[in-house]
Amino acid sequence: MDGREVFKPLVELTAEERRQVITLPPTVAKLTAVRHLVLYGSNLVRIPPEIGAMESLEEFTPYTSHRLHWLPYELTRCPKLVRSTVSSRALYGNSKYRPHFPSLAPRTPDAARHDPERLDPNIWGAEAVRSCSICARHVELADLWQVWISLPVATDVLPLLVNACSRTCVDALPAPAREHVATVHRGGPTVVQPAAEW
Repeated sequence: MDGREVFKPLVELTAEERRQVITLPPTVAKLTAVRHLVLYGSNLVRIPPEIGAMESLEEFTPYTSHRLHWLPYELTRCPKLVRSTVSSRALYGNSKYRPHFPSLAPRTPDAARHDPERLDPNIWGAEAVRSCSICARHVELADLWQVWISLPVATDVLPLLVNACSRTCVDALPAPAREHVATVHRGGPTVVQPAAEW
């Protein structure tokens, strides 16, 4: 893109325009020079997995983005990411309130009938699922393993959505953060969480 190191994509929009932006485009993958991504006060409900290609990203600031409840596992691919400022009380499984993680769609052979480039993000968490969150190989929807995991990323523990190509990749995930759900899981009200801090 234009080589800027601090990227604030919403500051030049009107309040009405900002309200309409609920995700970023997959082209965030091209922002390889950006060191600080500022999404302060956004109306975002999801971040595309392509954020993992932002190889220079050191600081991630979606603070007061109260509709942003989870992030893609691909955020862990940003090798220089060391600082984050997230409204943690809005996150699934946060230590203050322990809100439930939504149930993920069950694995069924019917998944193959969906177009992987035109998915319902309310069901799949993204508008497209192209590759495995863990090994980056191409993934077919019929083989997709979706799980939640809470991990320390930069300076916060974040609930991450994993799109894996196999059980082997799911088994390769690191141990979840202490004082959060102790295993990877598929969400829903039956998932046992530690007691809230309040």
